Amino acid sequence: MSAVFDRIDPRTEGSALTSTGEARDFFELLKPRVMLLVVVTALTGMATAPGSVHPVLGLAALLAIAVGAGASGCLNMWYDADIDKLMTRTAKRPIPAGRILPSEALAFGLTLSVGSVLVLGLVANLLAAGMLAFTIFFYAVVYSMWLKRWTPQNIVIGGAAGAFPPMIGEAVVTGDFGMHSLVLFAIIFLWTPPHFWALALVKSDDYARAGIPMLPNVAGAAATRRQIMAYSLVMAPVAVLPALMGFGGLIYLVVSVITGLAMIGLAVRVLRTTQGEAASKACYALFGFSILYLFLLFAVLLAENSLGLMWALPKVIG
Repeated sequence: MSAVFDRIDPRTEGSALTSTGEARDFFELLKPRVMLLVVVTALTGMATAPGSVHPVLGLAALLAIAVGAGASGCLNMWYDADIDKLMTRTAKRPIPAGRILPSEALAFGLTLSVGSVLVLGLVANLLAAGMLAFTIFFYAVVYSMWLKRWTPQNIVIGGAAGAFPPMIGEAVVTGDFGMHSLVLFAIIFLWTPPHFWALALVKSDDYARAGIPMLPNVAGAAATRRQIMAYSLVMAPVAVLPALMGFGGLIYLVVSVITGLAMIGLAVRVLRTTQGEAASKACYALFGFSILYLFLLFAVLLAENSLGLMWALPKVIG
């Protein structure tokens, strides 16, 4: 426990007692790219939910969800500052680079966490607020403080935190959540391991230096490639379910099938290309495309359900 509180006091790292951070450094603590993805997935959960919400309340709820996501990212950066400074990918983040003090980041993250949950409870309902609070707790405490440094399945279990926003979005509209948002949860949950493990294969030396038990460092590169393939094969058909359940239309069906096949193809390339620069390029290609893949799926669902672009298919499931 003392190791946790050591992060609060900047003097434990020999840092200055005042930071040099600017507004952009505090914004970087929020992991803005992750925030954007959360906004898209939460908004999709709202758009595909049965029912409607007043636009002003919906916008306020979406802002609270985005801030909550940023708060959890800030707390993650605060706790991970000791390992971030050991990895080339993260060494320039505001805390390890010395621009933001750990105590400032902690206060910033906690303030945004409490504020976002309270606002969501006021503009939406207690279920949505409670789910947001649980998501922040799960990412900042369960994943960051426990799973990440303990098990090579950290990404698998911790991926649930990134999969909750569609469920929160549906709860904002209906005060409950059902199969629509559960399917969206499953898509993100199954997408997370191949997305992160593709990067972990390239950055395995970084993780080894920081003492993080990522799958390539524990089970080996070959086993990781097989796991990427397995998750991709399961994820692609699950991603088609919205069209079969009636809340995705013809455009979504075409996009989900084509991009799902592309994900599988890239996973096959990662599986088969195991040596040298070609292997790194294969991993980066899968990692980069996976971001586009998830964004396209949710963007098409959002467009179909909110812009009148739905060409409904015969309902097969549900």
